[in-house]
Amino acid sequence: MNNPKGDGVSDSPAGRLQALFEGHRLTPTQRRIAHCMVRRAADVPFLSSVELAELAGVSQPSVTRFAVALGFDGYPALRRHLREVAPEEKKAEERAEYNEYQQAVLAEIENLRHLAGLLADPAPVERAGRLLAASRPLPVLGLRAASSQARGFAYFAAKVHPDVRLLDEGGSMLTDRVDAAVRAGATALLCFALPRHPKEVVETLEYARAAGLTVVTVAESAFAPVAAHSDLLIPAAVGTGLAFDTACAPMLLGRVLLEAMADELPDAQARLEEFDTKAAARGLFVE
Repeated sequence: MNNPKGDGVSDSPAGRLQALFEGHRLTPTQRRIAHCMVRRAADVPFLSSVELAELAGVSQPSVTRFAVALGFDGYPALRRHLREVAPEEKKAEERAEYNEYQQAVLAEIENLRHLAGLLADPAPVERAGRLLAASRPLPVLGLRAASSQARGFAYFAAKVHPDVRLLDEGGSMLTDRVDAAVRAGATALLCFALPRHPKEVVETLEYARAAGLTVVTVAESAFAPVAAHSDLLIPAAVGTGLAFDTACAPMLLGRVLLEAMADELPDAQARLEEFDTKAAARGLFVE
């Protein structure tokens, strides 16, 4: 099996940060700083401790303590380390060659490279595929920014899985629907969680696990608020260069999970062929 920290991970800014944080016991405030750094991975080597504190919504001394927790003398030493390991093409002066739209696209390409590096070890995705395939029904949760990811997954999953239940609306009935899925035999729940994270999502995941469901989560970082309430979290970074976050990597990871789930469903191909036959008979699509 390939090393999960292969070149695809270590060569991306987000991947280097993830590797730097691994193995350290971080406080909730420090996890918040780590999460912010992963989201702004390309810019972090050029931020002051005050700027990072403002972005993360913490105090400047918290940033200093965070750097010390990682084994550095202080934040300047951490920033110096990040600048030393940053590839030349990512230096701030060279990023200025591209306009903001190009930078957003290039950042998404970097996120996809990072995801490709993570997938060098297929074990987490394969485990997720087994969990999702075995759950009958399969609830799929995604609220607000993540609702489109959940809806897209549920749409395609329903073509191969016998019972997919989309949970894309919040409110007091959300836990009722989790209860209904559990009563019907659900054993796992798939969650798409993207910033900004609704409080309801965290509460629903906590409730789902207490009800006996195994929670599989796609989130932008291993330090996302939903991490503590997930049994298996697979990260896929979002782009933050535009006014609204971009989520190409989470969408692609959703399709990868679909593939892994379909591989575990022995009648998946038959279901797809049946759908195609019926669609042709109904003239459903324009060729």
